[in-house]
Amino acid sequence: MSKILKLFSGSGAISIIAIVLGLIVGAVVMLIGGYEPLLAYKSLFSQVFGNTYDFGETLREITPLILTGFAFAFAARAGLFNIGGEGQFIVGMTAASVIGIKVHGLPIYIHAPLAVIAGGLFGGIWAALVGYLKAKRGVNEVITSIMLNWIALYLANFIVRHFLLMEGKQRSEDILPTASVSFPWLSDLMDSARIHWGMLIAVLCSVFFYYFMWKTKQGFELRAVGNNPNAAQYAGMNVGRNVVKAMFISGIFAGLAGAFQILGVFHYQSIMSGSPGTGFDGIAVGLIGMNNPFGILLGALLFGTLTYGSAGMSFGAGVPPELIRIVIGSIIFFIAAQGIVRGIIKPFYFKRKKEKVL
Repeated sequence: MSKILKLFSGSGAISIIAIVLGLIVGAVVMLIGGYEPLLAYKSLFSQVFGNTYDFGETLREITPLILTGFAFAFAARAGLFNIGGEGQFIVGMTAASVIGIKVHGLPIYIHAPLAVIAGGLFGGIWAALVGYLKAKRGVNEVITSIMLNWIALYLANFIVRHFLLMEGKQRSEDILPTASVSFPWLSDLMDSARIHWGMLIAVLCSVFFYYFMWKTKQGFELRAVGNNPNAAQYAGMNVGRNVVKAMFISGIFAGLAGAFQILGVFHYQSIMSGSPGTGFDGIAVGLIGMNNPFGILLGALLFGTLTYGSAGMSFGAGVPPELIRIVIGSIIFFIAAQGIVRGIIKPFYFKRKKEKVL
């Protein structure tokens, strides 16, 4: 039992306890509002696991959250706050749309990968602009990434409206079938849920994230720059180059998320009245996963389940779906305020330790 308690005093336990506390806070808010929390949570999970279609759609909801979570976490490991995942996501969508619609005559095994690569590459370039300004001019990455989010939104709408627009519609033409990354036979097994290859790529990206960051020399340099840029420079590392590199790879993750949304889910790009929000949700996922690639997989699983299942809360228990944001916000709060969580764990841990001594 003491080994279990010791395990629960680590960072993984903080996330688990933060999730439990967040669900409790959500339950309290529901009680105050006159709702039944047990029925609400039951309805939430019934919405997700009630049938194969909804389960498949939940997986579809989780996929871009994983990739945008990686975008935030990768930069954070290098000491950078990439709040521009939203813009990188939109640029990735747009690049994939252009290749998917305008490039003709290619077989599917070339066209689809080309569109995916274009989405990731342009997302990386968009983020690298932030890294360059940080490295060469000392411009704070939060400011530039926020501004580039808006530029990406309006640039994407301009491109769709002037080059890709379907006549009479507020959206682009459909991508060519050869650019699709949908998973038809698995989608059929899940009652036409929008399953695509991006789900597998997202999991493989977690392996890449871990191996690159903790098993390679370049990853060591990025973490060193993130921990202490002055010491890293004194040790002979090129801080500026590593900043640009970290932002570029970070942007690739977000760009891939956008590309897969177009190529695997919608198959067209709409003229957006506002940001889709997926890049910002990725920040929350990164915080829940504590910037660990495998923690982010679990964080995205939680976030996607709560987000998609919130509709079930509305239909099954009459709870407004917006309330799930209170739950998510509470979870992030308790993860950020680790002292509160450790204070909850500490009495139980030391009580068991005292009993063992006696």
